[in-house]
Amino acid sequence: MTRIFLDVHALQTVPPSNLNRDDTGAPKTAIYGGVPRARVSSQAWKRATRTYFNDEHLLEPNELGVRTKKIVEVLAERITALDPSIESDTALTVADETVKAAGLKTEIPKRKAEAAKESGATPAPEAKYLVFLSARQLDGLARLAVEGAADITAFVKDKKNKDRIKEIADSRHSVDIALFGRMVADAADFNVDAAVQVAHAISVHRVENESDYYTAVDDENTEEETGAGMIGTVDFNSATLYRYAALGVHQLAANLGEGLREDEARTEPVRRAVEAFVHGFVASLPTGKINTFGHHTLPDAVIVKLRTTRPVSFVAAFEEPVRGDQGGHLREAADRLAAYVPDLERAYGQQESTRTWILRIGPNTLKLADLGTESDTLSDLVTAVGQAVAERLDKPA
Repeated sequence: MTRIFLDVHALQTVPPSNLNRDDTGAPKTAIYGGVPRARVSSQAWKRATRTYFNDEHLLEPNELGVRTKKIVEVLAERITALDPSIESDTALTVADETVKAAGLKTEIPKRKAEAAKESGATPAPEAKYLVFLSARQLDGLARLAVEGAADITAFVKDKKNKDRIKEIADSRHSVDIALFGRMVADAADFNVDAAVQVAHAISVHRVENESDYYTAVDDENTEEETGAGMIGTVDFNSATLYRYAALGVHQLAANLGEGLREDEARTEPVRRAVEAFVHGFVASLPTGKINTFGHHTLPDAVIVKLRTTRPVSFVAAFEEPVRGDQGGHLREAADRLAAYVPDLERAYGQQESTRTWILRIGPNTLKLADLGTESDTLSDLVTAVGQAVAERLDKPA
């Protein structure tokens, strides 16, 4: 299959906020272009994107997965749902043996073992690491577990059954697994290469963290009891961020693999996944300290590029930090991109093989309109990109 890449770029201004904290509770930062920048980690925005799939119903539940250490409990629930005659304690044992047959390691955490001694309940084993399984994989494992429930130990020792378990756990991947990948350090054949790479979002300008000193009053204090009931500080910053993600459409199609349904076009699941990712990445927002700062914003500008060469970030346009001499950073950032992108693509000869879509808001982003086809709404952009991807996949290699 021809390599196909989708680049998503966004400029987004956030007010005082603390989207993504470091180990001290301060907003994450990075040095770029010799100056400190605000930073939001790739993991924070990938998590926000995955959550957005669910919250906004961009995908059906059976197209998504679950990432948890409590995989034995999750599977046991499915087992008892399929066969209510299986008691809960037995279901846990059956689920545990099935999970281990798939090549994953489980253990009973110390906290659960101690709690079980006091309550007398059977403690549920957990995986030693976060395990990412699709809804269809869990359903398939549950059906096999029920099949062997009468003597699960003998069932999973049979090589054919063990191979069936492993095959189910590594096929029919959900969209989020196909996009963001799956890694298990001690079971390499369980891994899935991510189709998406997400950059750490950084501010286009210099940023210094600030600190908010706050107090809280005890409502039951009398007039004689002065002073605060609680005092503290919270760090924050504000920034115009450059965000970037690259999606290997060819890798996404390979990851979905047997997840493609026989009753629909080969490109349909890939199109749905691409549209969900573009929509989710653009519109999602990390929720760190959101009750404190209410930083609900959306990007002022989005650029989507479809290429057959290689992914290309435009972050170098901001290696020299935007100064904001006129009191803001967005206009200069948009102007920088509008000048940098054509220069880069001319120098590396990528104009011919690249398609571009733009979504922008207000006069500050006007110069970006010349970069490609302008969309009126996010929905229009998402639909246009999905259709273009499907058409490109249908072309012979």
